[in-house]
Amino acid sequence: MKINNTHFLTYCTNIHPGEHWHEVFDSLKQYTLPIKQRLSPNEPFGIGLRLSDIASKELFTAGRLTEFKDWLACTDMYVFSLNGFPYGGFHRQAIKELVHRPDWTTKARLDYTLRLFNILEELLPEGMDGGISTSPLSYKFWHSNSPQQMTHVYQQSCRQLVEVAFYLDEIYQRSGKLLHLDIEPEPDGMLENRAEVLAFYENHLIPIGNQYAQAHFIKKNEAIEDILKRHIQICYDVCHFAVEYEEPAEVIRQWEAANIRIGKIQISAAIGVELPRGAAERKAIKKAFLPFNESTYLHQVVAQKQNGDLVKYRDLSDALADINKPELKRWRTHFHVPIFMKNFGLLDSTQDEILKVLDLLKQKQITNHLEVETYTWEVLPEGLRQDLTESISRELEWVVERLGE
Repeated sequence: MKINNTHFLTYCTNIHPGEHWHEVFDSLKQYTLPIKQRLSPNEPFGIGLRLSDIASKELFTAGRLTEFKDWLACTDMYVFSLNGFPYGGFHRQAIKELVHRPDWTTKARLDYTLRLFNILEELLPEGMDGGISTSPLSYKFWHSNSPQQMTHVYQQSCRQLVEVAFYLDEIYQRSGKLLHLDIEPEPDGMLENRAEVLAFYENHLIPIGNQYAQAHFIKKNEAIEDILKRHIQICYDVCHFAVEYEEPAEVIRQWEAANIRIGKIQISAAIGVELPRGAAERKAIKKAFLPFNESTYLHQVVAQKQNGDLVKYRDLSDALADINKPELKRWRTHFHVPIFMKNFGLLDSTQDEILKVLDLLKQKQITNHLEVETYTWEVLPEGLRQDLTESISRELEWVVERLGE
């Protein structure tokens, strides 16, 4: 839905289980339509659509895409954003680091992403730009023991990303539709913070893009760098950057200076806690974390020492063993929690980081794609699980209220 005449706000349907198209469509009817009727009864409502590889293939068969377009028109809804990060199953199974597979070194990831863009081109209303969020190239720990392997991941990923950029530029020149791929940095991804994003563009994407254009005798009336930065953008997930202790204003300032665009902001909150000094208090904190130590998703922890240095853990289970170390003063955990909750028992959320981002959005047009992404409803501790339609609606209403203040 459109708010403040500039921002398109939705929630990501990766919340709902379903890898086949009929399951996705059923969830839109069961959840998204009632949410639209509650929040935007008299205005169009945008969908942040998540399609697995299987669902994206099925949508192109037996007239399903036409049927879906007709349903969107009848319900006064539209699609402007897709989540192309999880390729396969995303619920009710152990996913952990496999969410990055297949990574951007593979043709499977490229084919899947181009198929999603073909769908988005069909669905995107006139006058809007459309974005698809994607993996931050790969999972860092698959390659971190070999500098040669790290270099290969950057080079091969960039070759394929450049292919995507030129494909989207053809669409742009032909139809005027601006489509962009939004790389989503996250803890332990090949790209996880502002500095790595800056280095990625400067040292990898732009040089390889220029090499690609020369090798394929591509001549353009504008700089190759401008084309790449128009079609390869960044998805700023507030939870992820909060876990990395990145200050939103500084991230955005540095990226703006480098002309790196934010295609989408995912509005999400992590778990954060100030670690008390006493052993008994820390034992209670550990007990409070245990219900969040679940087996489906990675819940990376970044601890901050008394001197400001950061200590990183691949998963919550790894961090719990170190909770009594006195030099650690603060934890932030990659576990998406309801954005309308400031704290829950002894634990806090990083809701303040969302408020910083929303304040920046009031000041400048950073992006017009806003997407709430709390995908963990099924694995939240039982006391935090509420009716799903009600919970999603409360999150969207919370954002609308804060942007209107």
